[in-house]
Amino acid sequence: MIVGAGFAGFQAARTLSRLTRRRADITLLNPTDYFLYLPLLPQVAAGVLEPRRVTVSLTGALRHVRLVLGEADGIDLARRTVNHTGPEGDRGELSYDRLVLAVGSVNKLLPVPGVAEHAHGFRGLPEALYLRDHVTRQIELAAAAEDAEVCRARCTFVVAGAGYTGVEVAAHGELFTRSLVRHRPLPDGVRPRWVLLDIAPRVLPELDRRLSDTADRVLRRRGVDVRTGTSVKEATRDGVRLDDGESVPTRTLVWCVGVRPDPLVAGIGKPLERGRLLVDPFLNVPGHPEVFACGDAAAVPDLAKPGQYTAMTAQHAWRQGKAAGHNVAASLGLGKRRSYRHHDLGFTVDLGGASGAANPLGIPLSGPLAGAVTRGYHLAAMPGNRVRVAADWLLDAVLPRQGVQLGLVRSWSVPLDTASPELARVPGAPERPAEEQPKRRERPEE
Repeated sequence: MIVGAGFAGFQAARTLSRLTRRRADITLLNPTDYFLYLPLLPQVAAGVLEPRRVTVSLTGALRHVRLVLGEADGIDLARRTVNHTGPEGDRGELSYDRLVLAVGSVNKLLPVPGVAEHAHGFRGLPEALYLRDHVTRQIELAAAAEDAEVCRARCTFVVAGAGYTGVEVAAHGELFTRSLVRHRPLPDGVRPRWVLLDIAPRVLPELDRRLSDTADRVLRRRGVDVRTGTSVKEATRDGVRLDDGESVPTRTLVWCVGVRPDPLVAGIGKPLERGRLLVDPFLNVPGHPEVFACGDAAAVPDLAKPGQYTAMTAQHAWRQGKAAGHNVAASLGLGKRRSYRHHDLGFTVDLGGASGAANPLGIPLSGPLAGAVTRGYHLAAMPGNRVRVAADWLLDAVLPRQGVQLGLVRSWSVPLDTASPELARVPGAPERPAEEQPKRRERPEE
């Protein structure tokens, strides 16, 4: 039984299926029928890629794995069962001989007044689709506004969090709004404004300084207002107030301050490390040799840095999933188990257009070369849809983007305080609550 089909869960299922060769019954429990390639989500929000390009069919890619649609909402280690709720509210129970927990992470919600009500996260496809519609709508409303202040507020977009996701959202978002105003002239010379905030002293604080400097330089050159050492003090319907006392009128606050482990693991009753389930170097939960955990929900010892745990990144999740698949197979008598050890091969950051920042094998790159390396890396890493993604990139390079809003995802259906960012909320449907988060007040907007 594998719970979750993100980077870790998908790779664990694929590796285990290949090693067992139909000698084991493999069940994958996941809320959606697709694997989402998260690093390209900013390009969906910016209209570069169509939504299905960043999704890979689980049944198509994992031919010998049984897919059960549903969300795990309880795990009984003593009985070796997983309770789940299906997409139509039906409840079920699945038993297992081996369990791989790869439930990933959800939006981190800080106790900032108004954020739960007025901000939106960026962890799932529904949130990206909502953001694309919302940004398009704000530009359209601004173009028709008679009040100059209202126009400027609608054309101001604030991104909180200058990590990997926040930087790419701001970079692609700025190019997207620039393309929108070419066909929708704004009054009084108003231009779209993007504000990127982070309490850290620099953008991309978790990455190499040279990558950070490159990203900062590209963003500022495009006109993005980068504010380091700054955070959101309060969010309202009409703007955000910063901790330095300044108020920024806006209708858009994108919350990219980070993630936290899925709250499911907290209910297992096993030791945690900052919300992540503690495991040994073989990805086993201590005291339960039949239970493995990997990805963002697992605190995996970093053997290259004694005393530390691996970071919550897609690179680690992908490789931990592969290691978990090998170790589950080894527990069934197929091969030898292996400890998880990762060698950093570098990072890539897509800054939109032909720009990028990358350090493959420690070699710092910037400009078009970094952009080409970044896109080449994504094509190589994606488990499917490579031709379709490349075709969309080619079309985006030669054709104008389609600035239309489809209205498929509403504001209230993608709340920030949810444990299921991969699913859009629908009226009357049950939802697994995000623990220890404030309740969101529904508002009849959009």
